Amino acid sequence: RPIANVRAYVVDARQRPVPIGVPGELLIGGAGVAAGYLGRPALTAEKFVPNPFAQIDKSRLKIEDSIPQGTPSSRFDLQSSHRLYRTGDLVRWLPDGNLEFLGRNDDQVKIRGFRVELGEIEAALRQHPAVLEAAADIQESADGQKRLIAYVVPADSYAGDGETGFNAGDLRAYLQEKLPPYMTPAIFVQLASLPLTATGKIDRKALPAPEGDAAESGAGYAAPRTATEELLAGIWAGLLGVKRIGIHDSFFDLGGHSLLAMRVISRVRELFGVELPVRTLFETPTLAGLASQIEAARVAGTPAAAPPLQRIARDSALALSFAQQRLWFLDQLEPGNLFYNIPTAIRLSGPLDADALRCALNEVVRRHEVLRTTFVAHGGVPQQVVAPALEIALPVDRLDGADGVPEPEREQAALRLATEEVRRPFDLATGPLLRGRLIRLAETEHIAVMTVHHIAADGWSMGILVGELAALYEVYAGNKIASPEDAVRMAGLPALTLQYADYAAWQRQWLRGAALEAQVAYWKQQLTGAPPLLELPTDRPRPAVQSANGAVHTFHFDRELSDGLCGFSQREGVTLFMALLAAYQTLLYRYSGQDDISVGSAIANRTRAEVEPLIGFFVNTLVFRTQFAGAPT
Repeated sequence: RPIANVRAYVVDARQRPVPIGVPGELLIGGAGVAAGYLGRPALTAEKFVPNPFAQIDKSRLKIEDSIPQGTPSSRFDLQSSHRLYRTGDLVRWLPDGNLEFLGRNDDQVKIRGFRVELGEIEAALRQHPAVLEAAADIQESADGQKRLIAYVVPADSYAGDGETGFNAGDLRAYLQEKLPPYMTPAIFVQLASLPLTATGKIDRKALPAPEGDAAESGAGYAAPRTATEELLAGIWAGLLGVKRIGIHDSFFDLGGHSLLAMRVISRVRELFGVELPVRTLFETPTLAGLASQIEAARVAGTPAAAPPLQRIARDSALALSFAQQRLWFLDQLEPGNLFYNIPTAIRLSGPLDADALRCALNEVVRRHEVLRTTFVAHGGVPQQVVAPALEIALPVDRLDGADGVPEPEREQAALRLATEEVRRPFDLATGPLLRGRLIRLAETEHIAVMTVHHIAADGWSMGILVGELAALYEVYAGNKIASPEDAVRMAGLPALTLQYADYAAWQRQWLRGAALEAQVAYWKQQLTGAPPLLELPTDRPRPAVQSANGAVHTFHFDRELSDGLCGFSQREGVTLFMALLAAYQTLLYRYSGQDDISVGSAIANRTRAEVEPLIGFFVNTLVFRTQFAGAPT
């Protein structure tokens, strides 16, 4: 419990109180809370936060201030009642009023959207008789993929497979019974001892990167036997960051997911010259299983469905991709609409070189033609026009300083400025289709706001944009750059041999004649008889003219339900998206009474390795139709 004269609050990420039993961060206030860190204003601003519950504390202060001086009391210091200290401890209230310590915020990581407690993985590992000590950590590969790694010190008395040590397959199976699938490590590394700090804690920075045979990725390792298996193992190793892959290893047990599955298939097409649907990897997720499918396709002479993607000349009109043409048409229908503005905001803490950030942003624009592209119609037909050069401004809004905004109001002022920025329309014919804006909250606190039109980018692209911006900023902030090529080389970014205009031309060349007719025929067959509307029992009639009015409701699944969904998905051999889509369609079926439900959903659509590093509009919307006739399970 809190000691005398101290208040304790357990809050979520937005500093809202959480219910009893729900984990949150511990904030403390009252007597003993310092004024801050001496000479470290940025750290003080991060750790010492305004007290949203100060009004409650002040009411208590008024009562206690009436007590005569010298009378023992639990009186609070007025200044400290307005400030809370973020401890970084994860705790939860127990029903009896005690606080239970669960771990540290800095031991909490996110992987593929899931919040993972490293301490929970370590505790589960230590319960296995083969394990003396254990640590868990996150490894991020060069392409930004995150994977869980378990470091294990085997118990001396334990003999695994007849020898002292451990069996990674046994440990993985053991953890799968105790933890949700997303918390099962992809790699197990055996160590003689764990590196420790001077205070005896695990030194995570000193944990070695998995290398060679030190990283055991699965049970009963069996080396690849054929050339196909060896080449496929190389593909998996590059995407999953696992050095040694056996023929019985499962792609999804090693940390694979649906987006990586698409990248595997694109590399199989490139390397083996065969076209396999993505579902093949879900149906045969082991290395040996997928290799046999590749060999069968080669024997059957199954060719790649599309021609190779090559660079085209820029001396003639550049066509739009099909996706771009859709958005161009909608913009002509309703000019200046905001439906397809893609905003992103990045909070930057610490000293900032605004000129270096502007240079980095413009280097990204130089690298990606689509960010220098406008769309002009000739005879009613839109064409891409790529500017040879384009300079993007990065204006700065200073909220600090003598003429700025009072500190307590800066966050709201920044939100207003950012909202105004992202709600400005784009002109597709004149451009530019990317805008940047820097909001300065304090000398060491900034928010970078970037907005791009969807016709030039998608969700995957925003990850590329932010990643390249960060890499190039480090170069420009600390070096004298002789040329843009030097900046790219120093940042370690890949050379771009193809651009989005090449992809658009390739798509137009491929999807015509018989190939296009086959695609259209497929969808006509899939959607024959589908109802045109979903008749939900709404509390208002469907309007005669569709509006853009709407709202977003955000909610969270609790841990038990989330773990259950993940376990169910793994048992059924499907992704979490597949399971949730089935549940959603079932819900619509129950509400509407219609037994034929069609749901539209976007897919990444980067089915070729050549387009993975490109910014551009690749995403495609597909129809998922489910018919409930016949009482499916």
